[in-house]
Amino acid sequence: MRSIVLTKGVPDFSEGAVSFDEDGHLERGKTPTVMNPNDEFAYQAALQTRVRHGGHVSGMSMGPPGYAEVLQEGMESVYANDSYLLSDRELAASDTWATAITLSAGLETYQEEVGDIDLVFAGFKSADGETGQTGPQTSWAMDWPIVTHVLALDVDPDERLVRAKRLVEGDVDEIETVEAPMPCMIVTDPEFEPSYHKASHRLTHKQLRAETQDRAADHDEHLTTWSQEDLNLDPDYIGLDGSPTIVSSVDPIPKAPSEREATMIDPDDERGMEQVLEEMQPYAAEAGD
Repeated sequence: MRSIVLTKGVPDFSEGAVSFDEDGHLERGKTPTVMNPNDEFAYQAALQTRVRHGGHVSGMSMGPPGYAEVLQEGMESVYANDSYLLSDRELAASDTWATAITLSAGLETYQEEVGDIDLVFAGFKSADGETGQTGPQTSWAMDWPIVTHVLALDVDPDERLVRAKRLVEGDVDEIETVEAPMPCMIVTDPEFEPSYHKASHRLTHKQLRAETQDRAADHDEHLTTWSQEDLNLDPDYIGLDGSPTIVSSVDPIPKAPSEREATMIDPDDERGMEQVLEEMQPYAAEAGD
């Protein structure tokens, strides 16, 4: 069984880490990049499938050379066998459509050079774009079935079937059970939780974790980078030229308001320290009681 996990690097949106220019545009070069949080669930689903049924898991991402660190993070956290980075200046400024075209070309190249793919896993949506479009668009480009909002799944390798429980959101949230033939795209829901009920599964999970430590430390040896030419992509369908989406404006993320007001007191300010003592005395009395 051969699986691919699509992952993306996103800005670290923790407070103080995001950098914007004077026009409100995100300065990616000055903002740390981390693995998209929702992709963790996709990796976990791929790992569960590998633990239960064996096989090979590869991480794949489209982005600048620095995204190799994102793929390395995926290898470290969920024990991927190897990584594939689709990286070229011609791919810059791609919207979800152009990204899906590129990823589908990466999947086709993988099948030509490495082996047939059984399953492709993707996260629900990215933390920066939040469109949730790339996984479904890539599935469309591959002409594969897709199962979204997956909460739990298992695979029947003999029947070449995926059986999944998925969340259906509406006036009342429901869970439905579906089947899909492989190859297939799986989009995990943030509520996905891997399960390892059998002792043999837990043992396999432990062994895979141990095997990955050395591999992740030497990630460059397990990383393949493909350029636009390697993927045989038409420049008119990738990057900015191949992106029909037009971004009219970008609003900076507002800084979270402070939950408390703080007064700065210089320790050498005798009167200021007296005020601090006066403020604290009632609480000290309560503690004594």
